[in-house]
Amino acid sequence: NAALGVVKAYTTRVGNGPLPTELEEPLHSHVRQLGHEFGATTGRPRRCGWFDGVVVRYAARVNGLTGLAITKLDVLDTLEQVAVCTGYRVGDEVYTEFPADLALLERAEPIYEWFPGWQQSTQDARKLEDLPAAARTYLDRLEQLCETPIAFVSVGTRRDQIIGVHTTVA
Repeated sequence: NAALGVVKAYTTRVGNGPLPTELEEPLHSHVRQLGHEFGATTGRPRRCGWFDGVVVRYAARVNGLTGLAITKLDVLDTLEQVAVCTGYRVGDEVYTEFPADLALLERAEPIYEWFPGWQQSTQDARKLEDLPAAARTYLDRLEQLCETPIAFVSVGTRRDQIIGVHTTVA
């Protein structure tokens, strides 16, 4: 059975609680505006962070995902660099797996891998090869880190802005 997980190319959260990869200002407000990250009903601003590979890999495993749909890649188009969280540091300990003790997340410092941004629009891409090399490198790392093949990537809100990657896994 196929099970597709849908995740953004970055992390968002509404409300309080741990978000280890939360962005600093002014980048936080910038990404929130670019991604229109406000609650549909309440208009509450969503908190935004770098992609958390630890959380997504855990979710993929627990839910038996056979593929990922990465949405909103285009929101990152203008950034000079992008980061992916590969683990957490809590005191002297490094966690590369999602901790069983959620209290650890409150104190977790993200461990990042940084990538050069592509700094060009991806919105006209209709196949993987149309994406800038730096965007493909970023996606390759997400796929590797999450241990789940990417089935789709969206580069805009329209239906024709969804790129099929590994459609056999969806």
